[in-house]
Amino acid sequence: MNAILIERTLPSGQTLQLVQGDITAETTDAIVNAANEHLQHGGGVAWAIVRRGGDVIQRESDEWVRTHGTVTHAEPAWTSGGNLPCRYVIHAVGPVWGDTQPAGCFAKSGAGREEDAKLTAAVTGSMKVAERLGLSSLAIPALSTGIFGFPKERAAGVIFSA
Repeated sequence: MNAILIERTLPSGQTLQLVQGDITAETTDAIVNAANEHLQHGGGVAWAIVRRGGDVIQRESDEWVRTHGTVTHAEPAWTSGGNLPCRYVIHAVGPVWGDTQPAGCFAKSGAGREEDAKLTAAVTGSMKVAERLGLSSLAIPALSTGIFGFPKERAAGVIFSA
């Protein structure tokens, strides 16, 4: 059961909700998948989405990469929702925390700025895809906070500011 933790109405009239639960159970028009650039959905949120949504999501992802090439932070891919309650899955590639910094650099001022920018690009890119597809609701997970290691509180701030 998904639980709404916070709900706010934005000046635009849109509703923003912070929900804790299973993204594969969301009844939004689309959900965002925390993907890798090759759309190989072997772990974490990506694996859960394919497990519940069916192999069609992986097949469509493979076709996307064959047709368009690898996915970037700013240009997410999208597939059908398969057996999920949503119509689409938008596959966003978030940054790997620490990929752009030399070892030991994180205590310095400004550490993580490049990762913040890449996460912002993944979120805004996902919203642009949703707009192009004419969608009115979108569920975005805490991108990059699993195996990609992005600090959760920092990611929340970046995602909500995007």
